Amino acid sequence: MTNTISAEALRAALLDDEELALVDVREVGAFSRAHLLWANCIPFSQLELRVDALIPRRSTRIVLCDADESLASLALRRLSHLGYAHVEILEGGINGWTAAGMELFSGVNVPSKAFGEFVEHTYDTPNIDAEDLHQRLEAGDNLVVVDSRPMREFRAMSLPAGTCMPGAELAYRVHEIAPDPNTTVVVNCAGRTRSIIGAQSLINAGIPNPVMALRNGTMAWHMAGFPLDRGGERYVDKLSDESLTRAHACAERVARRFGVRYIDLNDLDELRAEDEYRNLFLLDVRSPEEFAAGHLPDSRNAPGGQLVQATDEYVGVLGARIVLTDNDGVRATMTASWLLQLGWREVYVLEGVSDADFSEQGEERQSVLGLGELDVELISAPSLARLREEGRVNVVDLSSSRHFMQAHVEGARHAVRSRLHELIPVLPTRPWLVFTCEDGVLSRLAAADSDEHTDARVAALMGGNATWADNGFTMVSGGHGMDEHPDDVWMSPYDQTGRIEDAMNAYLDWEIALVDQIERDGTTRFRRF
Repeated sequence: MTNTISAEALRAALLDDEELALVDVREVGAFSRAHLLWANCIPFSQLELRVDALIPRRSTRIVLCDADESLASLALRRLSHLGYAHVEILEGGINGWTAAGMELFSGVNVPSKAFGEFVEHTYDTPNIDAEDLHQRLEAGDNLVVVDSRPMREFRAMSLPAGTCMPGAELAYRVHEIAPDPNTTVVVNCAGRTRSIIGAQSLINAGIPNPVMALRNGTMAWHMAGFPLDRGGERYVDKLSDESLTRAHACAERVARRFGVRYIDLNDLDELRAEDEYRNLFLLDVRSPEEFAAGHLPDSRNAPGGQLVQATDEYVGVLGARIVLTDNDGVRATMTASWLLQLGWREVYVLEGVSDADFSEQGEERQSVLGLGELDVELISAPSLARLREEGRVNVVDLSSSRHFMQAHVEGARHAVRSRLHELIPVLPTRPWLVFTCEDGVLSRLAAADSDEHTDARVAALMGGNATWADNGFTMVSGGHGMDEHPDDVWMSPYDQTGRIEDAMNAYLDWEIALVDQIERDGTTRFRRF
């Protein structure tokens, strides 16, 4: 008999101090329309790709939810096969949750977004509107604008006067561009959360400058009719000794105020020795470039600002232990202070780390559970090209719909892995069925569990679409071969078609309303210091 948990029992579990992973296994589009506040979206389609990083301990208590238990039941069996031993299903899914009078939330990264609103409401973080900022910039006021988003987002669009300084980098690097205590510092992001958290970070750090958040970020700037830059590369690279001294002073003030705890490598080894009964997340909060140049073995990259902005994308277990690291403690300390305010109880900063300890190089390696045991036929790009020319193959692309729209094998049909059992029977009758995706990993997983749905010879394209393109074969763009309304992605206001300004206003209204909604929900543990 399937293990289930009632809505009431789940709510009680969310309020105690034990570790718990609440996982919504629907696609992110469906998830974004309605979900439990503390649910992590790990779609059934991607379980093997994401669950090890988000829920490393196999004995973790996991509660699965979906709309009605159907997909969660499949996920339970899949997780059990992968070695997870304590898995339950929410009775009735999210429908059962609402029937019990509980709150549902829309959007993504909701705990972090709600926390941003809590911070502004609690600390009355100063802000400036787009029109006033524009006027002050035009007047040549003593003012700098720092953008708290990662460089990828900054390049996409930014304020013309802005300098990229993501999240935890603010208290680390701001002294380089605002050494004069009379210089006003304005922090912006695309909307609200990172502007608020960024500005309050500098205030908490005790910099002498006036600090404000740009109210409603680049969205407000756009709706006010002011131009945005594209492809900007403005950032602070090198730091002077004086800037570093000021940054360390900021970290020390923050550590004292928020009770940040520090451990050394020996302490870390002791925590690692307890991973059979506690989840441990070792997160490097530096930039992706710094991480790739050298990092601690077994650490994951979680740039500090993004970790606070989207905690659920890096840590999948409530009540888990979190250890943060960087090269000198400043960015890790700033990040730790915010996680403590978010309600995480066991957060540590790793100190005493030398350059020699950052012995691992390269990007973070993805752990795909069960991949090594698969017996899947792989087909080369030239072989697939011949089958296509002969009309002997159905090609099914499991990339995200966003990537499929950008580039895919001509004639390919887009699909979501969890719904392959619906698609395969209606495909044209052909002797071959070949799966592909961006890098060839997800397609191998899909090929392994699709034999029962077809009499065709099933294979996966070796290396996926990347290899297809590398071999010189044509990729096409557009939505032909894709469902009219895919639900595997969340659409930001900038992704919307039609009146983008309406989407922006709706998004901003949603963020502001989160303060009242979390009050009704009653399961947050946000802390005021």
